[in-house]
Amino acid sequence: MTLRTGVYPGTFDPITLGHMDIIRRGAKLVDRLVIGVTTNASKSPMFSLNERLAMVEREVAQIEGDVQVVSFDSLLMDFAEREGARVIVRGLRAVADFEYEYQMAGMNQQINPRIETVFLMADVSLQPIASRLVKEIALYGGPIGRFVTPTVAAEVAARVEKIGRKGS
Repeated sequence: MTLRTGVYPGTFDPITLGHMDIIRRGAKLVDRLVIGVTTNASKSPMFSLNERLAMVEREVAQIEGDVQVVSFDSLLMDFAEREGARVIVRGLRAVADFEYEYQMAGMNQQINPRIETVFLMADVSLQPIASRLVKEIALYGGPIGRFVTPTVAAEVAARVEKIGRKGS
C-alpha cells in the first residue's frame, strides 16, 4: 500500500491558530502530513529555526494522524520530492493570498508536474490571522491571545520582552 503524503510548508513564525486549522484539516486528506518549517530570506524571523521547529512540534502533538515536523532549506518541490509527497497543502485567507499562491502553484507545477497543490480556505473566524500581524501587534504591546495558543502567546511575549517593545 502506498501512503499518500502531503507537505504543508511555512515559516511558522509563530505558528497561529490559522496554521493549526489548516494542519488539522490537511491531516485528514493524506495518510502522512509533513509540516515543512523553512527559512524565508524576505522575512525577518522573531524565532530561530530550532525554536520554530520545537514550537510547531509541541503545537501539533495532539493532532490525530501521522503528522511530522521537519526543517528544510531548498526549493519546495525538491523538499516535497524527498519526502515522497504528491500533494502540497496551502492555506488561503483572502483574494490577495490566492493570487500569490496561484502563481506559486503554477511555477511549482512547471518544476514538478507529479505534485499537486491543494488549497484549503481558512476557517472564517481565522482568516485575518497572519504571523506577520501577530508579531506586529505583540511588538506594540497589543493582545495576541485570540490568534495563537496560550503557550505560543507566552513565548511571543517573552521574546518581545527580550528584544524590546516598540512605541514605548
